[in-house]
Amino acid sequence: MYDDRYGSDVLAGFDRRAKAAPPPDAAAEFDLVVEHVATDFCGSVVRVEGRTVELEDRHGKRRVFPLGAGFLLEGRPVTLVPPARMRAAGPAKPARTASGSIAGPKGPARVARASRIFVEGRHDAELVEKVWGDDLRGEGVVVEYLEGIDHLDEIVREFEPSPARRIGVLVDHLVPGSKETRIADAVARGPHGRHVLVVGHPFVDVWQAVKPARLGISAWPTVPRSMEWKHGICEAFRWPHESQADIAHAWKRILSRVSTYTDLEPALVGPVEHLIDFVTAPA
Repeated sequence: MYDDRYGSDVLAGFDRRAKAAPPPDAAAEFDLVVEHVATDFCGSVVRVEGRTVELEDRHGKRRVFPLGAGFLLEGRPVTLVPPARMRAAGPAKPARTASGSIAGPKGPARVARASRIFVEGRHDAELVEKVWGDDLRGEGVVVEYLEGIDHLDEIVREFEPSPARRIGVLVDHLVPGSKETRIADAVARGPHGRHVLVVGHPFVDVWQAVKPARLGISAWPTVPRSMEWKHGICEAFRWPHESQADIAHAWKRILSRVSTYTDLEPALVGPVEHLIDFVTAPA
């Protein structure tokens, strides 16, 4: 007889060993940077919908993944869960509009103010509507397009601005020495200048205000001065551009890549916000 100190089964009791603790939860809050282990995709949280999370990497590329385990936060495994506002037990956070503003209660659009915002063309108006439309309806601000600003001075005189009836104008290519700058300066010096605000962005066209990364490119193509700019862009992308319908279709493709103000260059976002503040300020 002898004492078997190890027992007859060396694996006996193996399943009673302490199991690894599950990864801690991490709320998928906006701008949280995580890495998806299976694909090595690293990006910041831009949207959570249902049981999925959308990440955007530093190049502007976006991908959607299921929430749950399989993510790294600062190099450590985590289980990505919905943010607090989406969990029943968590405190609700205010919803935001596409412009980043806190969304007001749902309801009909406010009765239109006397003040107006004018933009150069249809594409400008459609972009402003897509990103700032909720804000503008809540404030009762109407956006109209001018089809160019050559007759801006005449439009201002007909409108007869006043402290309670202001005009905000968004202009393309508002850079020193440009025709647009000369027109804006003339309006500012005019009799109604105090009640008119003309602001702009440096881009040749509002198309350029969409971040190039949203289109999968590093920069907008350079178009020779001898070529109409939109036609040149379509040609560079190898898109049809023989008719106005082709140009409209090209714009729809670009506009479809815009969801929020984060898809736009700050050089456009700032001026639009400035205009909204100007035309909604108390008289």
